[in-house]
Amino acid sequence: MSVSSDEFRSILGRFPSGVTVVTTKAADGSDQGMTVSAFCSLSLQPPLVLVCIEKTASVHNALTSSPAFIVNILSAKQEQIARRFSIVDIDRFEGVGFSRSRNGIVVLDDVLGVIECNRFSLHEGGDHTIVVGEVEAGRAETGAPLIYYRGGYAQMER
Repeated sequence: MSVSSDEFRSILGRFPSGVTVVTTKAADGSDQGMTVSAFCSLSLQPPLVLVCIEKTASVHNALTSSPAFIVNILSAKQEQIARRFSIVDIDRFEGVGFSRSRNGIVVLDDVLGVIECNRFSLHEGGDHTIVVGEVEAGRAETGAPLIYYRGGYAQMER
């Protein structure tokens, strides 16, 4: 029994996920970043997270070759940031507030959480690469998360 791509996407669309922007530096020193909803924790000891990046994504080479990356967990107020970092062929950082981590990677302003990672390992995952990061530092803020559900952005109510 096989499921079509459309059926698979529809089924998985019923699973809400948080929205992040993963940032890193390319080999040439340029800032790179993209919206990622395929993110999760992996291990507490050692502290590991994983992100899944489509092999055709503009940030794929930078993320899989850089020794470090940052996961910026977006707040409910940051849908426009999520949309901006999903657009291809623009300067995604133009007009976006940010600071830099101790190793010079972009940390977006006003996010719910920041997870600074060193690349731990890479794994093949079909049309994606699974990037495992060992968490070196982080911080959490208060607020509501931005959610991705059934092909669109949503906000969680409590």
